[in-house]
Amino acid sequence: MRKWLLLMAAILLEVCATLALRAALDAPAWYVLVVTGYIGAFTALALLLRLGMGVGVAYGIWGASGVALTAVLATVLFGDPLTATTGLGIALVVGGVLCVELGSHGGVGREKTALAAGGGPDPS
Repeated sequence: MRKWLLLMAAILLEVCATLALRAALDAPAWYVLVVTGYIGAFTALALLLRLGMGVGVAYGIWGASGVALTAVLATVLFGDPLTATTGLGIALVVGGVLCVELGSHGGVGREKTALAAGGGPDPS
């Protein structure tokens, strides 16, 4: 549970920092939130990796969620277009992350099965 809370914190901090970066074009005071948000996001990611979440899974979910949430919120806050093509891109990114997540569990299962059977990890 702690891993997922840290991942959510990293995502929200990164999205806030990215949206603040856009806002800082008009009001430079937003750069304080940009720096704070990115430092917080990377700190949360580092703590998450220390807790044992795989870097491919953590980064994939963080990146895809950040892209999707930023695109939607930029539409709401700044009037950026959210077209069908953008929606398709978001769906493809989310689908790719799901493949990485599901694939990471499949690899662990094969390795545990091999070790339980008395063999070593699959060299291929």
